[in-house]
Formats: sequence, structure tokens, C-alpha cells
Amino acid sequence: MASKTHDKKKKQKHARIDKKLYEKELRRLQIELVSMQQWVIAADARILVIFEGRDAAGKGGAIKRVMQYLNPRHARVVALPQPSEREKGQWYFQRYIERLPTKGEIVLMDRSWYNRAGVEKVMGYCTDEEYDRFLAQVPVVEQMLVDDGIILLKYWYSVSDIEQEKRFRSRLNDPMRRWKLSDTDLASISRWEDYSQAKDAMFDVTDRERAPWWSIDSDDKKAARLNTIHHLLSQIPYRRLDPEEVHFPDRPAASGAPRPPIDEHAFVPDHAATL
Repeated sequence: MASKTHDKKKKQKHARIDKKLYEKELRRLQIELVSMQQWVIAADARILVIFEGRDAAGKGGAIKRVMQYLNPRHARVVALPQPSEREKGQWYFQRYIERLPTKGEIVLMDRSWYNRAGVEKVMGYCTDEEYDRFLAQVPVVEQMLVDDGIILLKYWYSVSDIEQEKRFRSRLNDPMRRWKLSDTDLASISRWEDYSQAKDAMFDVTDRERAPWWSIDSDDKKAARLNTIHHLLSQIPYRRLDPEEVHFPDRPAASGAPRPPIDEHAFVPDHAATL
């Protein structure tokens, strides 16, 4: 299956989705995500969602909205740091395999084993032999996951070069997001074409019928989040489950047993009252 989208400059600027409309639809979709998770738990399903794409394409924001109201006991994000020396000596897929979902669990991978086909290939962090071995093995690994019953979804976030640089620059003076602006991020500007070629080569090998790539235009981050969640829900064969009836117990009367004076406790200073 060939990729039908490309990262490129947008000649026409499309209207951004209205904020109130976005918030209303996001709430509706997040309610559906909670319903979907209840089915996943009851059905012992295993869901693996891979988020990949250009730097600053909005993957993190989409993952945050997917996870926001899910039960963290049955859903988690996997965002691995650089491999340790021990992990470098393992089979490449090993540290990812051990983090796959178990029964009744949803796992969202904020980047994944596709690091090898993207940043490692472009930045020279792996050898040609390691890269070729990865491309030969990854379709087999993913087929094994699907054959074993894991529902595998792979999303590619496509952002234009103009929008990417705009987002990079917005991080410069933002103390809460400055950490996101790394040397590797900046290198993605000068290596734009290299990343495009690496992505095309990756899609050519790994965009398979039973494990396809789904591309998302993410120049409008809000629209991309809605499109992601809507599509994710459409790919899970869940059904709504009626919640169990809840009966609140009567609160017992105070026992009258003495309690220590409240002024003996150490309280956090009321900073909010000073504002």
C-alpha cells in the first residue's frame, strides 16, 4: 500500500477549526474513548497504537488527549529514552516487545521501533547493516503481533516545513516547552529532504494490508487530534457496555472517639490565598 500523503509546503491556508466546536467534539470523542476502554477491559483485548511523524508534528498533544480520561491501570504511554549500554547489546526490538499490551490494555507508543528507520538512519546513529536488517524484520514482527490478536494501529503525523519551523520558533522563549527544542529537532530543518526520503523508504516496506500506515495532516493540531481519536475509535470493534448500578452507602454517624488536635498537623502554606 503506497503512501498517499507527503510532507510539503501548503500553498493554501485552510481555516483552523473553531475552538468551541473543537472542545465540544473532543469531549464527545473522549467519552467514546472511555466506553471503548471498558470494552477492551471486558473483552481482554490488546490495543497497540504507534505515533510517528516529523518533529513538532503534534504527536504528543494527540496522545495527551487520547489518554486524558482513560483508566491508567489499563492504558499507558511508552516513550523510551535512548537505549542503555545493555539494551544496545540486545535484539533491536527486545525493549519494545517487553512493553507490549497485555489482556485488557491499551498501549500508546510515543515513537517506537521506527526510530531506526527515521532519526537513526538520517542522523547516522545506526549502520547500514542494522538499518537493512530492521526493514527486513519489522514486517515480520508486526505480522506476528497481528496474528497473535493484537490490534495494531500506526499513525504518521504529516506537518509542512513552514508549520514545523513556526512551532520550533515558538518553543524558544517558552520556559515550559524549551526542553522540546533539541539539537536533533533543529537538524530536522536542514535535513528535511533526508527525512522525506527515509519516510518514503519506510512506507514502501512497512505499509502493509494488515499493518497499514494512516497519515494525518497535522498543520491544524486541533483537527489532527479529533481526526486521530475518531479514526482510532472506528478501528476498534467495541460495543457500549452498560455500567454497573451504583448504590451509595449511608455514611455512619460519628463514633465520638477523640481525635488529635488539628493544629498538630503540618499543612502546606496557602499560596493560593496570596494571589
